[in-house]
Amino acid sequence: MTEEQRPAAYREPQQARSAATLARVLRAAEEIASTSGLEEMTIAGVAKRAGVAVGTIYRRFQDKDQLITALTERMLERREEYVAEQLGAAEPSLSGVLDAYAHSLLQSFADHSSLFPELLRTRGTRSLEPGARTITELHRLLLEAAAPYTDRIRRSEPQQALDTAARAILGACFHNSVRPDAATGQEATHRYADELADMAIAYLTTPDRRRNTAGRTDADQRQ
Repeated sequence: MTEEQRPAAYREPQQARSAATLARVLRAAEEIASTSGLEEMTIAGVAKRAGVAVGTIYRRFQDKDQLITALTERMLERREEYVAEQLGAAEPSLSGVLDAYAHSLLQSFADHSSLFPELLRTRGTRSLEPGARTITELHRLLLEAAAPYTDRIRRSEPQQALDTAARAILGACFHNSVRPDAATGQEATHRYADELADMAIAYLTTPDRRRNTAGRTDADQRQ
């Protein structure tokens, strides 16, 4: 990304009162965008919903585009915080960690599921940096939570296997949020998260197929 493509950073609040106002503005923007779409969201509409003057928003953001950038980043941060909270409360076992990871990710994507993919599409390449940071953080959270139970992983490279499992669950949760036939409702999402966790646990606790120096699997040699 060139400097010309990079959006100017909005001003972060330095005081508690300003932080509360910013939170109210972003909450109002999210509510409007979730119900009416990003195209219908305006600075004036956000100001009215948040109960602040239009000038208050313009003192923080140059334009609507910068407000959308802040909204994207805030939604990503919330996902990190929620997943971290759920992993912290997970049952102390490998399966408990993966259950918490799958359920919290699926729930976080289900929250305003139609808005989040729209934000990423609208931001285009500009959403890649914060999105990549969030993926890296979610990966770190899983590795940290699973660290005490890596002896239960039967793959030859446990850390790489955990990375694969994390990517698979994350990808499945995001894919579900953009599918027209997405799993919705408490029962359906709970069942889908269970299936994702079961899939990851089965993979992690199944030894990988070893290859000899000729590149043939053990199964090949038995044939």
